[in-house]
Amino acid sequence: MSQDSIGVGVIGLGVVAGQVARVLTERAGDLAEKVGCPLVLRKIKALPADLSRPLARELPARLFTTDDDSFFNEPGIDIVVEAIGGERPALDYLKRAISGGKHAVTSNKEVIAKHGLELLALAREHGVGLQYEASVGGGIPLIAPLKHDLVANKISGIFAIINGTTNYILTRMSREGIDFASALKRAQELGYAEANPENDVEGIDASYKLAILASLAFRSRVRPQDIYREGISRLTSRDFRYARDLGFSIKLLAIAKESGGAIEARVHPVFLPEKSFLAKVDGVYNAVQVETDLAGKVLFMGQGAGPLPTSSAVIADVVASARKIVLGIGSVSVWKAVAGKRIRPMDEIETQYYIRMSAADRPGVLARIATVFGDNEISIASAIQPESDDVTQTAELVIMTHPAREKDVQQALRELDKLDVVREISNFIRVEEIEGG
Repeated sequence: MSQDSIGVGVIGLGVVAGQVARVLTERAGDLAEKVGCPLVLRKIKALPADLSRPLARELPARLFTTDDDSFFNEPGIDIVVEAIGGERPALDYLKRAISGGKHAVTSNKEVIAKHGLELLALAREHGVGLQYEASVGGGIPLIAPLKHDLVANKISGIFAIINGTTNYILTRMSREGIDFASALKRAQELGYAEANPENDVEGIDASYKLAILASLAFRSRVRPQDIYREGISRLTSRDFRYARDLGFSIKLLAIAKESGGAIEARVHPVFLPEKSFLAKVDGVYNAVQVETDLAGKVLFMGQGAGPLPTSSAVIADVVASARKIVLGIGSVSVWKAVAGKRIRPMDEIETQYYIRMSAADRPGVLARIATVFGDNEISIASAIQPESDDVTQTAELVIMTHPAREKDVQQALRELDKLDVVREISNFIRVEEIEGG
């Protein structure tokens, strides 16, 4: 198929979209060599506020429009890049682009997590491609390896640190002994956390990304609402101190496993052995460990967010789409859900637990607490009393369990909370004994 040039339209002019537009214009010659013909930035669909950005003044005014119809009717656009984020109107834009016979590239984790299968089916119907490498892990190659390089493997597990904001906050809390609010404030000052950090600190962002990874890895549909989710706001400096004393680090981990025809998917803080690879991933870095039957443990690590790494993944998808156009290749989607796999309820999950509580400091208290655990078939691995208060006559107890079922642990916690000798269940955190590193 002869192609004089390939036109690209970009929706948005934020930090990612702006960097994509800059790369398309400043590296046009290099990209043309990689594609086999010129890549030309035809149009940018911008918000009115975007036109005051410095980049808008650097690029020719003819490239910009704030009108949807003007953008989608622009002649010569073969590939549409969506980089505005959020579910709406991004989903509508992607549908319109695909239905109009244009290849689509997106960095939108929420849209792909919620509507990926629908969009891929639409792309197949119209003979175009949908690329979304930048939706998970920014510049870290994750989607392509799961779709192509690891396709011969049976994947049994994914363990991922996939939110740089929360990893930065937890790193500060661990290293400096500061509380959550102080670490969050510092992350906001540095631009790592938004003014409203809910999506990050409550694990919402990570659950979108895990939904995408788990769906690909297990060839099934895993929706964000299928994923159990907890955030990091209840963690305290005490938890980090005890974790360190016990030989663990604390991370917000996205976990997906498949066994017995069922998939478990969860995002929550965990105790990780300090010797494990993921425990050593600090700051704003992301890391993903994929467990396979043929390739063994495969590790990915890098900067998971920011305009440079994310634009790297977006441009790679643009180039891949352009190459398909040059070769006359339409949709080659391989993401098709396999029916029959159920999502395992959180109650059925088995792991170890760290439990911190405040109790009366007198004889017989530990025996009563141990009885509650025993009645719920939970074996205690260790119990220590690191601190006591002579004034209130209370003691802090830290209990580590052997592997137990989530349902039983939750029942035990409810019963403990009703004991007259237990003042407070201060925190409980799951433990993952992940190997590798």
